[in-house]
Amino acid sequence: MKLWVNGALHDAGSARLSVLDHGLTVGDGVFETVKAERGEPFALTLHLERLARSAAGLGLPEPDLDEVRRACAAVLAANPTELGRMRITYTGGLSPLGSERGDEGASLIVAVGATTRRADSTAVVTVPWTRNERGALTGLKTTSYAENVVALARARERGATEALFGNTVGQLCEGTGSNVFVVLDGRILTPPVASGCLAGITRALAVRWTGAEETDLPLDVLDRADEIFLTSTLRDVQAVHRVDGRELAGAPGPVTAKAMRIFDERAAEDRDPALG
Repeated sequence: MKLWVNGALHDAGSARLSVLDHGLTVGDGVFETVKAERGEPFALTLHLERLARSAAGLGLPEPDLDEVRRACAAVLAANPTELGRMRITYTGGLSPLGSERGDEGASLIVAVGATTRRADSTAVVTVPWTRNERGALTGLKTTSYAENVVALARARERGATEALFGNTVGQLCEGTGSNVFVVLDGRILTPPVASGCLAGITRALAVRWTGAEETDLPLDVLDRADEIFLTSTLRDVQAVHRVDGRELAGAPGPVTAKAMRIFDERAAEDRDPALG
C-alpha cells in the first residue's frame, strides 16, 4: 500500500508522521471518507467542500483542495481496488505538547484500503450517551472519535453494526458514522442538522433524491417507525432490520427499497453530484 503524506507518496511501511502531530496528541484534525469504485471517487467535490468547512470550524489553515485532489488521484492510481475506502486526514501538524497549535503548518494524509459492499440490512442499538447539539465540534467531521469508538464497541457486543444517539433534549440524532431515516405512514423523515447530527454527504443526496423531510423526531420514534434506514459513504442507503430488541420484519421495506434503488441509479448517473 502507498499513502500520501505531506506532499508525496510513501510505502505504508516507511510513511512517517511526527508523534507530536496535533492530530495524534489532542485529536486536532478533520477527515473525510470517500468511496472509490475502480479508482473513481464518488462525490469528491462535496467531500472536499465539507473538509474545508470542518477545517474552518476548527480554526485550521484552509486546506489546498487542488493538492488534496492530486493526492487522492495519486493514491487511487497507486492502489488499484474494485471498491475502496479512501481516507483524507488533515491535522494541526507538529505542535507543542498541549492544546496550543504550533507554527509548522498542517499535515495531510491520504490512504485507501479495499472494502466490500455492505449487506442490504443491518441491526442497530441505541446507546445511553448523548450528542451535544450545542457543542464546539457539533457539525464538524473531526478526528475526535473516541466517543464513537466506545458506542460502536457497545453495538458490536450486541450483534449490531451501528449505535444510534439521541441529543441532550431527547431527540433522535445520528449514528456513530451514519445518519438515520425513519418511515412513518409512507413519509421519509430524518433529523435536521440542528439536532446535532453531521451533515452527511449521502444524507443530503438521499434527502434531495427521495424527497425526505427534515424534522425533529423523538428518540422513541424508533419504537414505532414502519421502516428505518441508515445512510453513509460506505453504506449508501441501508435498511435496518432490528433496533435493540425490536425486529422490523421484511426489511428492506418498500419505501426503503425504493430509496435504495433511486440512490443507486442517481449515483451511477453522476459520480460527482452537486447540491446547489
